[in-house]
Amino acid sequence: MSVDVLLGLQWGDEGKGKIVDVLTPEYSVVARFQGGPNAGHTLEFEGIKHVLHTIPSGIFRPGTMNIVGNGVVIDPVTMKKEIDALLKMNVDVNQQLFISRKAHLIIPTHRILDAASEAGKGKEKIGSTLRGIGPTYMDKTGRNGLRVGDIEASDFMARYTRLRDKHIELLTHMKYEYSLAELEAPFFQAVEEMKKLNFVDSEYLINTQIQSHRSILAEGAQGSLLDIDFGSYPFVTSSNTITAGACTGLGIAPGKIGKVFGIFKAYCTRVGSGPFATELHDATGEAIRQAGREFGATTGRPRRCGWLDLPALKYTIMVNGVTDLIMTKPDVLSDFDTLKVCTEYKINGKVIDYIPFDVVNAEIEPVYTELKGWKKDLTGITEEKDFPAELSSYIRFLESELKVPVSIVSVGPDRVQTIRRKSKTAAMVV
Repeated sequence: MSVDVLLGLQWGDEGKGKIVDVLTPEYSVVARFQGGPNAGHTLEFEGIKHVLHTIPSGIFRPGTMNIVGNGVVIDPVTMKKEIDALLKMNVDVNQQLFISRKAHLIIPTHRILDAASEAGKGKEKIGSTLRGIGPTYMDKTGRNGLRVGDIEASDFMARYTRLRDKHIELLTHMKYEYSLAELEAPFFQAVEEMKKLNFVDSEYLINTQIQSHRSILAEGAQGSLLDIDFGSYPFVTSSNTITAGACTGLGIAPGKIGKVFGIFKAYCTRVGSGPFATELHDATGEAIRQAGREFGATTGRPRRCGWLDLPALKYTIMVNGVTDLIMTKPDVLSDFDTLKVCTEYKINGKVIDYIPFDVVNAEIEPVYTELKGWKKDLTGITEEKDFPAELSSYIRFLESELKVPVSIVSVGPDRVQTIRRKSKTAAMVV
């Protein structure tokens, strides 16, 4: 049995949480493979909005095994809040949730270091969520980190103190004011609550599921353009957000990867600093932001908005090996007479269709193709046959350019506002 992967193809916020929730009935296992509480996966059903930061988005489907893999970094305080909310929804956390012992812990001083580092960058700040993600991954690669399995050790407090004191020493040189005591109390309370959860050797667990021919969906966080290796460095996250990250973040062999579902918005958004070739600084950009409710699920920050960028999409499709595209939020564009899609970049008079190495400093002028808007409310549509002709043309244009079928279209935040395409283009062979 293979492992299917679902991930974002832009800068995050593509709607992964909802789509995982929609697809989960087809899978026995959903596993998060990277990132941490900097992610915010939003699900909406039965009139209630839910935001998950660490726990896989399959948790609301009874009978589904949800695994937090070794590639994830966990803030016990954030996880406790998520679990408390799930218990109020009568979700059987004890039966459905499994945490890798090899997942690293975010401790209070990681968050303080994150804030101090960002404050010290001034105008060059990268737009960190200040959740301690970067410093935690730095300790992981520096071989200093604390892992979930350490909680079970008799000398956990000594291990914690050693790492905390190292951080305090670093902070003395950063001239940053902080209060550690008010962060440590809820941290240790949350650690005690975590001890009630199912800690597992997740690489064995997930490979046992593969051998037992159970269907598995690996859930990514953030977006491919934020990948530490292939994103717009240094304005990236601290983990591998691409398909390869599912292998290292769960302990599965590359040959076990099956379908790769790549999610993208019908336009682009980005949170924080970094290059954004199609960003709109005008009324059109603000109209997209308001119509799409483009404010971060984790931070509440307004997202930068712009037209769809095909060179960037082609790039992330390539590095991920995407087999199926999923388009979200075309309903946000329903008020526009004309839509623009960037098909190429112009840099110093030269036209290219790929992302250049120095994308951060390059002055990119997007080359647009204009398409007719659909001018119709899509949120009540339940079948593809009811798509306005202009939306169908938009999808066909994208498939022609990207050479990958758009198999699912989301026309609203609720799980029922999801349409599986059955047209010939959706079944195209690349």
